[in-house]
Amino acid sequence: MGLFDDDFYSTKVSRRRSRMHEASSGSGGHKWPRRSRRGLATWQVAMICSVVSAVTAVLLFSLVTGQLTHEKAESPAVIGKVAASSGDPYDRIIQAAALVRPAVVSIINHKEDNKELNILDESALGSGVIYKKDDGKAFIITNNHVIEGAGKLEVVTVNGETRKATLVGADKVSDIAVLSIDAEGIKTVAQIGDSSKLRLGETVIAIGNPLGLGDTLTSGIVSYTERTIPVSLNQDGVYDWEQEVIQTDAAINEGNSGGALVDLNGKVIGINTMKISDTGVEGLGFAIPANHVMETADELAAKGKIARSYLGVYSVDLNNPYVPLAEDQRKELNLPDSVKDGVVVLDAVGPAKVAGLQLNDVITKFDNQSITSTLSLRKYLYDHTKIGDELKITFYRNGEVKQVTVKLLEKPEE
Repeated sequence: MGLFDDDFYSTKVSRRRSRMHEASSGSGGHKWPRRSRRGLATWQVAMICSVVSAVTAVLLFSLVTGQLTHEKAESPAVIGKVAASSGDPYDRIIQAAALVRPAVVSIINHKEDNKELNILDESALGSGVIYKKDDGKAFIITNNHVIEGAGKLEVVTVNGETRKATLVGADKVSDIAVLSIDAEGIKTVAQIGDSSKLRLGETVIAIGNPLGLGDTLTSGIVSYTERTIPVSLNQDGVYDWEQEVIQTDAAINEGNSGGALVDLNGKVIGINTMKISDTGVEGLGFAIPANHVMETADELAAKGKIARSYLGVYSVDLNNPYVPLAEDQRKELNLPDSVKDGVVVLDAVGPAKVAGLQLNDVITKFDNQSITSTLSLRKYLYDHTKIGDELKITFYRNGEVKQVTVKLLEKPEE
């Protein structure tokens, strides 16, 4: 076997050359004419040999190159387990885009006017994806930050038709919202793919309404399949949540938020949500994975909100490198030297107040699991508890370790 496992480096060519040689000179093949008594002149013999050699070379070349071309057409090149396309590779982008384009809409958020301060907020632009039709309504997935502060919402379909939209439900933590419009005339619903099967380097398409230029298509690759990035839910500069996202270099700009990230099968595998925009930064866009989106969207469509556990503490991290506590504040807590991480209670309301938590208590554990920051506190509540659970809290008060049990309630709407 040759170095490469294909016909060009195999022994098949030499066997063909051998058969051609046998066909031209072996027994049962063409035989040279018998020499006459008179014989041929030297120049005649030389000419005949030259003609025969040329014809033989042409035949061998035609057979070999013709066979190689035929075999390549039947057996496409394979890299690993992925067969190279025999047609135009951009055809798949065109076909995938054609499948999902009619289901991607532009969203106009006419924000509420603040008449008392005589301030008129500008309309915000975004994108959305029609993902299902039910009971005469078409339901649209978008980002929470696209519709936040909405006074009136409008949707513009791919054919330019403007329709009034109604907010079904929104969730700030996951940054997902669901809208509804009249389903009359809506013929295309996006197919939702399985984002857990994404591969690094896979080609993807972003479709949306960047800068108000609706029905815009860009393409790129999956730069990273499961990137975790910190976010500030209150936009106060303090990272208090983590978002799992798909990283892509497909161009995503303001207005793309809520639009579709699509694979080459025409299935939505993510909802575009943000990009990093800074000097020297290129090609860093992010989308919420479709599997996470659908869990949230289904609950929003059914209940209008996401029900989460609620403790009722306003807090600051004991050890936050970005917002460190002043030295006199740390002394006031009177903590043992062994306590390096935890969450300092600034105020207690609801269940926390009922259980007796108060200002300057330092929470260090939930159910014997370490709590090192507000982020870890929130993630434990949302990911490991449910409404009605009893949560055991370990905390320090004036240097003394204490424990209390809190019954969690449902998080109130903000």
